[in-house]
Amino acid sequence: MFWGDAIVDKIEKNLKDRIESGKPLIIRDEKTASGRIHIGSMRGVAVHGTISEILTERGIKNKFLYEINDFDPMDGLPVYLDEKEYGKYMGQPLYTIPSPDGKAKNFAEYFAAEFMEVIEKSGFTPEYYRASELYKSGKMNDAIATTLSHAQEIREIYKKISGSVKPDDWLPLSVVCENCGKIGTTKTISFDGKEVEYVCDPEYVKWAKGCGHKGRVSPFDGNAKLPWKVEWPAKFKVLEVDIEGSGKDHSTKGGSRDIANHISKEILGYKPPFDIPYEFFLIGGKKMSSSKGEGSSAKEISDLLPPELFRLALIGKNYKQAINFEPDGDTIPILYDTYDRIADMYFDKTNDDNARLFSLIHLPNEREGIKKRYFSRFSLMSFLVQMPHMDIENEVENMKGESLTDDDKKEISSRAKYSKNWLEIYAPEKYKYELQKDNVPEQALGFSDKQKKGLREIFEYVKTQKKLDGLELHTKIHEIRKESFEDPKELFSAIYISFLGKDSGPKIGWFLSVLDKDFIEKRLEEVAK
Repeated sequence: MFWGDAIVDKIEKNLKDRIESGKPLIIRDEKTASGRIHIGSMRGVAVHGTISEILTERGIKNKFLYEINDFDPMDGLPVYLDEKEYGKYMGQPLYTIPSPDGKAKNFAEYFAAEFMEVIEKSGFTPEYYRASELYKSGKMNDAIATTLSHAQEIREIYKKISGSVKPDDWLPLSVVCENCGKIGTTKTISFDGKEVEYVCDPEYVKWAKGCGHKGRVSPFDGNAKLPWKVEWPAKFKVLEVDIEGSGKDHSTKGGSRDIANHISKEILGYKPPFDIPYEFFLIGGKKMSSSKGEGSSAKEISDLLPPELFRLALIGKNYKQAINFEPDGDTIPILYDTYDRIADMYFDKTNDDNARLFSLIHLPNEREGIKKRYFSRFSLMSFLVQMPHMDIENEVENMKGESLTDDDKKEISSRAKYSKNWLEIYAPEKYKYELQKDNVPEQALGFSDKQKKGLREIFEYVKTQKKLDGLELHTKIHEIRKESFEDPKELFSAIYISFLGKDSGPKIGWFLSVLDKDFIEKRLEEVAK
């Protein structure tokens, strides 16, 4: 069973009363827009978005809310921003900081816009809201008052659940300083039920400097915000959230979700949402940071793939498994091969789970009309686009063995486009080829007598053929290899070096068969001397 269906089965049991009430289930996720948002943040979007789509399929009302957190302080300066220009804003709420392009409403909106574009491309359709709006609207006021009035109990929860000891005077609130506008540098001293006393402490944090101002202000209507582990359960209640997962780091025993659940139940009187602890989306085995500018951005990765391949990358693995995406490795060719494999299962109806996955990786409005088409392997396409003398459609038609349909041609065009992009930006050297037409590669001068003999046999065979057939040539080369070579690489590397100047390449018989026959004969004769 596809992982999303299994989760929704559990949701139907756990939230039966809520569903029967007729009220839409509220699904929520969020991201702090502190810089270019990395691809890892799309895992949460995909998990929640997929659950929303499956619920909708089953006729269960739901609403997927996505928060652009623009009220957090700037606590790290992305490496691609000028420290002289932006260092002065450290500690301010993100929505109060100017946009890097001078056009967007603010810093957070500038970076959120790019991420929202990626979400749209992926086909997920959340309803967006901003954290600053949530606070300014007054919707967080009751939660702020309640948590401030129960600060001691919250300190006890921190200690009991995570072992974190807060000072006896600690209050769960950060005030926007009336003097300097910073929120990351303020310490709340007291609360009298209406106003809080605070100080903007110059030494409160290492990454920003407070102005030293002391004052009293109402903590409501956007004048202050709760700290993350208290804010999270407050949002559960304020937005009446039914389903909200998070990365596995938050869901460990004693972690932020554990603390949030206790605060939600014991302080706010709200049943915590159905949890979905999911694994990370990694780039080259590493987790990334938006505020530090680490890792590939969501847009950079999404631009490498058409929507259905991007969705396959996001939801193809069980949510409990980490996704390790290596754009400069084999990930993208393998992803295309996976797509082709599950497509065959979908159209041949040979595997229900993979057929289900194939359906879900397409946009909801496209699932009813997915058309069968010919898929040329991405690795072969990445070779073809590097051979300007070749007619790509003609070569694919030869591989298919029959005329191309309009849908075949659209698929060819798409794969050619994305393979060119990948080759230009990320592809490792082993996928990059340049036909050595003018001169024999220097490496060919060092061929052994055995290698030369094998190449000569191939030359003699090619001469006898009026037209080269890829499969027949492939079979003949393997016969020659079996007769004289224990290690296949010894012969194959000699062939690739002769034509490409490197010791590896595409499938050998097909590769040679698509080259000009006169050129093949001339080169084989030269290297076999």
